[in-house]
Amino acid sequence: MSPTPVTFTAPSPPTAYAWEATDEEVAARYGLPIEAIARFDLNTSPTPPAVAERRLARGAFETGLSEYPPADYRRLVDAAARRYGVNREDILVGAGADEVLDIAAKAFLPAGSIAIIPSPSYAMYRVLSEQRAAVVTAVPRRGAADGYAIDLDATRAAARGASLIWLCSPNNPTALPEPDGAIAGLLDSLAADAVTNQFRPPAVLLDEAYAEFVGQSLVELRRSYPRLVIVRTLSKGYGLAGLRVGFAISDPATIAEMAPYRPPGSVSVVSVSVATAALEDDTATDANLERVVGERARLARALAEAGWSIGPSVTNFLLADFGNPERAAAVAEAMLRRGLVPRTFGPTHPLAAHLRLTIRDTAQNDRLIAAALEIEGGKP
Repeated sequence: MSPTPVTFTAPSPPTAYAWEATDEEVAARYGLPIEAIARFDLNTSPTPPAVAERRLARGAFETGLSEYPPADYRRLVDAAARRYGVNREDILVGAGADEVLDIAAKAFLPAGSIAIIPSPSYAMYRVLSEQRAAVVTAVPRRGAADGYAIDLDATRAAARGASLIWLCSPNNPTALPEPDGAIAGLLDSLAADAVTNQFRPPAVLLDEAYAEFVGQSLVELRRSYPRLVIVRTLSKGYGLAGLRVGFAISDPATIAEMAPYRPPGSVSVVSVSVATAALEDDTATDANLERVVGERARLARALAEAGWSIGPSVTNFLLADFGNPERAAAVAEAMLRRGLVPRTFGPTHPLAAHLRLTIRDTAQNDRLIAAALEIEGGKP
């Protein structure tokens, strides 16, 4: 069998990344009322936990709104350490997972270094790597029949001499986790290669943004591979994307490498207080996870019955395969005309023939089901 081809991108000005259109922009473009717009593209939840709403209603924050939050985010760090079963020295706070990813890129990717991305995966990994003038190596994942799993041999080979490997499990946008033992095996092989070839093993960032949906984490692997950084967030399972709170979890020495790049006070007083309350509540994610799992099964079944090809998912989104990029673009346009915003992929993207669809509330999901029936029935 011939080796899996990998793609190298030389350091250059960062690729332009188009941020999603706002509700107002979509409404204006399609002549729709703002309240008609439903976001199936952002992987957010329409229902925050009750504990967060209670804390906001009370307005009881750790410090006054005229003050900066505590520089060490002490109560938030302690709550996160208890929730994730680690020591407080193992945690670094960021303004959402995205700031944590940015800090990791600054800490581990000097200009001209190599960043490895099993692709397709979260678009920000490439954006952040290019911002650091790193050489990006895209290693194709296996196909849909293999659950879009990492090609372990190709990733290991490409990683020799790399500075940072970006991993995501469950993976965005393919909606599936890596097979059991795959990431542990990759880390073991990276460590062995480093010993054999006498170089420092690369930093490995494992993005677990969707970990609550599978009820497990690989955070313990940091003990055998100290340069592993686990990223967690309150945006997905907790339904608190608007707070912008995320965490890096790693060996204290690795956290110390990242800490100089953390900006002071980037997480607001309000976010610190509400996030702390959510982490301290053992039931904070229960209602959202139960709702998502139930709606995910219902929505996937109904869209399949309408004629769409829906892949398996363990996350709060579905991946729909339309066979070719032109059909995917046509369905996306038909959805947008109805005020339903899907996540699309560019014409050269490995998932160009697909749309990613967030699990929303029952009413919005019903709108999507009705739209799919109309579209498949030939209504533009």
